[in-house]
Amino acid sequence: MSIRLRLTLLYSAILAITLIAFSATLYFAQSRLTLDAIRATLARQAEGYANLERRFPRRPDDRRPDESSNLTLTLPGRWTQTRNPDGTLAARSADLSDTALPLGDAGLKTVQSGATWFETTRLDDEPLLIYSQPILVQNRIVRIVQVAASLQEREQSLATLRTILIAGSGLVILAAFAIGWAIAGTALNPIHRITHTAQAIGAERDFTRRVQHTGPNDEIGQLTTTFNTMLTELETAFRQIEDSLQTQKRFVADASHELRTPLTTIRGNIELLRRDPPPDTKERTDILADTKDETERLIRLVNQLLVLARADAGRSLRREPIAIAPLIDDITRQCKSLAPNRAITFDASSAANVIGDRDALKQVLIILVDNAIAHTPANATLELQTTPTDHHIAIILRDSGPGIAPDILPHIFERFFRADISRSGGGAGLGLSIAKELLEAQDGTIAVESTLGQGSVFTVTLPRA
Repeated sequence: MSIRLRLTLLYSAILAITLIAFSATLYFAQSRLTLDAIRATLARQAEGYANLERRFPRRPDDRRPDESSNLTLTLPGRWTQTRNPDGTLAARSADLSDTALPLGDAGLKTVQSGATWFETTRLDDEPLLIYSQPILVQNRIVRIVQVAASLQEREQSLATLRTILIAGSGLVILAAFAIGWAIAGTALNPIHRITHTAQAIGAERDFTRRVQHTGPNDEIGQLTTTFNTMLTELETAFRQIEDSLQTQKRFVADASHELRTPLTTIRGNIELLRRDPPPDTKERTDILADTKDETERLIRLVNQLLVLARADAGRSLRREPIAIAPLIDDITRQCKSLAPNRAITFDASSAANVIGDRDALKQVLIILVDNAIAHTPANATLELQTTPTDHHIAIILRDSGPGIAPDILPHIFERFFRADISRSGGGAGLGLSIAKELLEAQDGTIAVESTLGQGSVFTVTLPRA
């Protein structure tokens, strides 16, 4: 059962219950009011006759009407008769003819006790309401007067009212059902549009589509806005996933290419060693040295790929205080052993502690220093210094090399990206991207500024301990 039908049935049921309650209340109120009006009329009529009887009293044993009787001459209304205190018939109006208004034993006892009595009967298939009242003279019952009124007109009016209420309520319920069906359809139309849009998006994978809503900002409008916001987020996420997939494809392709080169060289060298006749001693030594270099290159490349894989997997790093000065001393000593003629200076006057992973930070700084050594002339000087702020520590590496071209600068942190010949080396283009991944995993940042012919400045920022 659809929501539209359920809402329409709910509206109709509520209206039907309301109409039934209203109609029943109106019907019973009308029935009660008309009956009370008839009873009041009969009571006035009986009281008028009682007053007449008190003014012109007759003997209690006078049971026959005569010319001086007030019964037929001044009797108000119709269907009136009198009874003696013992209940026997005394007189009646002419319209009763030979018919007597009944008075049962219970009614007779009630009237004899001084109270009034109502009862219903039918006279010639006409419903009557009979009112019996004792006539007291000096606290003694001298007569019992009975007056009756027809209930046929009341019953007909009640039947007409009942027919009007039933027919009118039925028509109103049918009209309300039709109107409720139309209103529910109009109210749910945005939901249908959302459903159709969702189905179209699922079938076409088109996250650029949106649900159009021009109505008020009610619940439906808020639902439409929320749905469109969700579509925007899905579109962004979908594009990010597409970009990530493309990046992974490029990563796999680049990694395959980088791994293929040393493996091909190693395989070629092995084939040379297996050659018959075998190479001479000098050539074999060169082949083995070349194989060793390519193997070490392959090991470095695999290690770098493992570092990136761990970073991509979101592997958490330690968070502990790190003293900057001792760490940079170790790095400069290690780098000088690899490049003994290279001048590396460090200003430790403003060194402080940072929060991070010591091994990861050491690897980042070694990558930066090694990268500066590889891409600057032998006589270039490297300067390391720290700059503290309220919440962060900046580690700055400044070289005096040839600098980086402006068109290359935005790409140097991309994986497998290598600069032009003037700054290229034997690397795979993964060092700076690894440094960036490791710093971001420690809530740090890395930035670079460079001017051609003047050198480059790399700035590493980490939270201050």
